[in-house]
Amino acid sequence: MTHPSFTQTLPVWGRIGVLSFGGPAAQIALMHREIVEDRNWMSEREYLNALAFCMLLPGPEAMQLATYSGWRLHGIRGGLAAGLLFVLPGAAVILALAAVYLLYGAVPILQSVFLGIKAAVLVIVLQALLRVSKRSLTQKRHWLIAGLSFFGLFCLNLPFPLVILLAGVYGFWSASLQTAPIRQSKVDVSPISSLATIALWLVIWWAPIWAVGSYSGNEVLAEIGLFFSKLATVTFGGAYAVLAYMAQDTVEAKHWLSATEMMDGLGLAETTPGPLILVTEFVGFLAGARASGELDLGAGLMAAGMTLWATFAPCFLWVFTGAPYIEWIASKRRLSAALAAISAAVVGVILNLSIWFALHVLFADVQRQSWGPMAVWWPDTGTINPLALTLAGAAAVLLLWGERGVLLTLAICSVLGLASGFVFAPFG
Repeated sequence: MTHPSFTQTLPVWGRIGVLSFGGPAAQIALMHREIVEDRNWMSEREYLNALAFCMLLPGPEAMQLATYSGWRLHGIRGGLAAGLLFVLPGAAVILALAAVYLLYGAVPILQSVFLGIKAAVLVIVLQALLRVSKRSLTQKRHWLIAGLSFFGLFCLNLPFPLVILLAGVYGFWSASLQTAPIRQSKVDVSPISSLATIALWLVIWWAPIWAVGSYSGNEVLAEIGLFFSKLATVTFGGAYAVLAYMAQDTVEAKHWLSATEMMDGLGLAETTPGPLILVTEFVGFLAGARASGELDLGAGLMAAGMTLWATFAPCFLWVFTGAPYIEWIASKRRLSAALAAISAAVVGVILNLSIWFALHVLFADVQRQSWGPMAVWWPDTGTINPLALTLAGAAAVLLLWGERGVLLTLAICSVLGLASGFVFAPFG
């Protein structure tokens, strides 16, 4: 294990933030590669324990995992640096693209670049799945948990929190089957200190929202703060799990944007760095910019800032409160077994996300098909995108066979996607 200085970690957190394409599966893989494999800042056991814990929290698990990793190295300032640098690059890109979208609509050339990135991400996720599987599925029953978790999510459309909860309960119940010794660990913070952390971050979270609601006179801005704060407490399972709930309120009840715009926003969040929940920034920006009846980019900027605050401030509350207890939890036999079972279930979660993402990248038409109690995503094979398939093949050659880096693979595939946009645009 190595222990870098705070300044040495900043470029790495920034690099992770800039390269965090492809949703949680790819982001978890990228962080594992940077933090565990390449730099040995965390052990395999510490990383998997933290990942299992973050899966239990509301909000984007990859961002919270980055925050915990920074906290483990350098305390609160390390957690803030890692968490913010994970979010801010993607937030800046989403903000710029939301402004372009609001003024000009969808831009085909940008879509071509993103197609190349998405194709590369498919292979990055596949590589991640193989690595995480190798490290998490150490027993036969872990394979069974992973398989059942995938089946429950992909075929039965079970709620993500239920799958994780069932895995944890099974692991806790079956702890007597564990024979490996557990390293003892103690909690380094007092209950009073934990309560103080909770109180501090509740004030940090709610004070700006209260001030805006009380003194700004901007009703939409205050409504955005309240709505996305509420959303932040129920976003178990990430952006996909909460999309239907968010769309119902923002499209049908509040009329902040249309259903088509909502899906376009999710598409932008899928193809830019950062957590997928950044789709909330796109929604907030459009809502704020249109609140007065005329386009106001300044109001959109303030609304985007409020959305980001309400979405991510709670994440620091959850992580900084729970972080001191993760190793203590892992030192208890039953709790450790529960974490191990959740880690195995995470493999099924990543496989489910990977297939969902691959189907929507490679095929233009993907629908849920029902067979009795089962309902699975199924593509119309006639709508396969040959270009996306070709770009994914190129990424596989670069990353798996050529063992090139993630950055180089993403760069080459994005350039190939851009070139394809110029080549095929005249014939589209």
